Amino acid sequence: MISELSPDKLKFTIDEKKIDHESTDKITPLKSIIGQDRAVKALKFGLNIENNGFNIYVSGHTGTGRMTGVKNFVEELAKTKPAPADWCYVNNFKNSYEPKAIKLPPGKGHVFKEYMSNFINSIRSLLPKTFDSKDYTEKKEAITESIEKEKDKLLSELNKKAEKQGFIIKSTQIGLFILPAINGKPLDEKQFMNLKEKKKKEIKKKKAKINKDLNKTMNNIRDLDRRIDEDIKKLNHQVAHYTIGKFVNDFNEKFKDIPEIIEYNKDVEDDILRNLNDFISNKHKELSASTLFPWMKELPFKKYEVNVIVDNSKLKGAPVVIEQNPTYQNLLGRIEKEAQFGVLSTDFTMIRGGSLHKANNGFLVIPVEELFKNIFSWDSLKMSLKDKKIIIEEASERLGSISTKGLKPEPIPLNVKVILIGLPYHYNVLYNLDPDFKKLFKVRADFDLVMERNDANIKKFIKFISTFCKKENLNHLKSSAVAKLIEYGLRLAENKNKISTNFSDISDIITEANFYSKQKNHKYIDACHIKKAIDEKYYRSNLIQEKVKDMIKDGTILIDIEGGVVGQVNGLSIIDLGDISFGKPSRVTASVGLGKTGIIDIERETKLGGPIHTKGVMILSGYITEKHTTNSPLNLSAHIVFEQSYGNVEGDSASSAELYAILSALSEVSINQGIAVTGSVNQKGEIQSIGGVNEKIEGFYDVCKEKGLNGKQGVIIPESNIKNLMLREELINSVKKGKFHIYAVKTIDDGIEILTGLKAGKKTAPGKFQKGTINYKVNNRIQEFSNKLSKYELKPGYKEK
Repeated sequence: MISELSPDKLKFTIDEKKIDHESTDKITPLKSIIGQDRAVKALKFGLNIENNGFNIYVSGHTGTGRMTGVKNFVEELAKTKPAPADWCYVNNFKNSYEPKAIKLPPGKGHVFKEYMSNFINSIRSLLPKTFDSKDYTEKKEAITESIEKEKDKLLSELNKKAEKQGFIIKSTQIGLFILPAINGKPLDEKQFMNLKEKKKKEIKKKKAKINKDLNKTMNNIRDLDRRIDEDIKKLNHQVAHYTIGKFVNDFNEKFKDIPEIIEYNKDVEDDILRNLNDFISNKHKELSASTLFPWMKELPFKKYEVNVIVDNSKLKGAPVVIEQNPTYQNLLGRIEKEAQFGVLSTDFTMIRGGSLHKANNGFLVIPVEELFKNIFSWDSLKMSLKDKKIIIEEASERLGSISTKGLKPEPIPLNVKVILIGLPYHYNVLYNLDPDFKKLFKVRADFDLVMERNDANIKKFIKFISTFCKKENLNHLKSSAVAKLIEYGLRLAENKNKISTNFSDISDIITEANFYSKQKNHKYIDACHIKKAIDEKYYRSNLIQEKVKDMIKDGTILIDIEGGVVGQVNGLSIIDLGDISFGKPSRVTASVGLGKTGIIDIERETKLGGPIHTKGVMILSGYITEKHTTNSPLNLSAHIVFEQSYGNVEGDSASSAELYAILSALSEVSINQGIAVTGSVNQKGEIQSIGGVNEKIEGFYDVCKEKGLNGKQGVIIPESNIKNLMLREELINSVKKGKFHIYAVKTIDDGIEILTGLKAGKKTAPGKFQKGTINYKVNNRIQEFSNKLSKYELKPGYKEK
């Protein structure tokens, strides 16, 4: 059925009078995701189900508001959840290489840290005073004096024994010596050597006996010295224990509901009592060290610090963490190092939490594209989700490349809902190639590129505009500008009944329109500003399109828009430059002759045609065979080509144009060059819808306008593409004035009648068509080729090349 489209079918126009408010500044902000009912339902399910493995993959294309929508949606849900616990690392006094993790109620982490700091500082201040007190000094002196008397008594008894035997005991810096004496005076070496041999032997014998007594006495003295140390140590322990007892009790009372802290406090108390010298050390020595290296003064007390790695004191509800740079360390945390005397060192105070720690018992949102860029990140995330715990370790340890001893912090239990955001392609890759993915991410939330054009979605769309303007501090839109922007959304969606959800592009237009409105000192954005923003954005990117139009205009690219030519038609193709795409007419020609090779696609033969284009050409053979050669084989050699095409040709949207060119060549009936064609065809001759219909129509219209509109030009499109029409006002006005025409067809027969002005012709019998029609002429030509070929085949030595 042939249908020339009226202007009202070329675009859907929004009536600004039906928009409730005069401007968007009087509209309440948007609080939900627009036009993504399927995705919202999946998100609600995935976020509320608490079973293992029901993490979420949000699938959608860039610009559809995936990240912003998910962030706002999750943050609203997180407000209804309780704030999770704080986590901190403390020293393990039994094994400092394995720091302990302590869980505390939300907000208690810094309370514990501050209380611990005050606790140690108080003890550091009080203990030296206690050990400098008169009471302590007297007790210590009493212990020393008592034992010193015992030592003096032992030495006195030893001296008496020595004197009776004729010896004197002399004390020096290096010990006690036994010296022989005569009349109470010690002999020097010369005097001793002058003694008679008998006297010498007698003295040596007595000295040996005295030596035994001396050794026994010295052992007893050493025992007394040890006893002094032990008694002083016992006294110190008792004094220190009594001194810090009140602080310990207060500490335990403060955190009595947290058994881990009570246990930790006991370890701290024991360590303080074991290392009292650190608290009561020599002031001169401490002053000297702190002058040279101030940090050394605090070094002995660093082990009592508390390292809070998760602080939820200011959090209301569950945490929502957006990790835009999911490196291994940003996800799982790190152990930092510092240089001291040229050597790298670390301890539990340099443990830093990652996004998993911050999002624990909440929600973690990660762009999957960024996740794949970072080594170890994906595997480490999976491992953490499977094991339900966070292990902080050096990335190189996973490779086994480090043999040096390092920290091994206690793992922290993990309970988090992970939301990956990425393209549908990445989902398919992960689902098919990673067995763990389907076990860990069982919920898929698809963000669509379009939404239904209905009153509810239009209201949400307007709310989005209002919210965006308020957030970015832009001028608000008048109702006329809103209407124009909705029409732009329909154009982006390429469907009158759908609005694009590519909010990135829509936001850009609002921002640019705001710039133009403020240039004119306008308070609001009007329709003219939206139009200017759209036009200027297109103008900045359409240099190539202008070059192509110039080449067509000056004849470099051959395009006829008047007259009739046999076997030649203007097909319409799309050139996609990324930020814009535009339609470009291309001359499609066909030549036919005697032979059995069928339809030869020159693009395919030169390896410039893609598989979809090749498929489209092969369909043409099926159509001609079924319609015109049911009683005999197809004896035909036809060549089709895109003239002046020097790049790859892909797609089947020109297959109907190629078929029209072949039918024209076979029937020898000329095609009106003022009518361009787009649409794919199936083997039954039905015209199928194609993409980019607006750009294709406008591309040919621009060429006709440049070369001169004559009222006979137009475009043939598939009838199924009528719903996609959102054409420019200028083109629609030309249609209204009868200067340009747009036809919608359902079959090849409909199209060939428009192009040639002749009836297509219905089949009257097998292999027979109405006389004078296109199909009749085509059928006769094919039969003529078949008859001629039969004669040639009967000649001796005939062989088709």
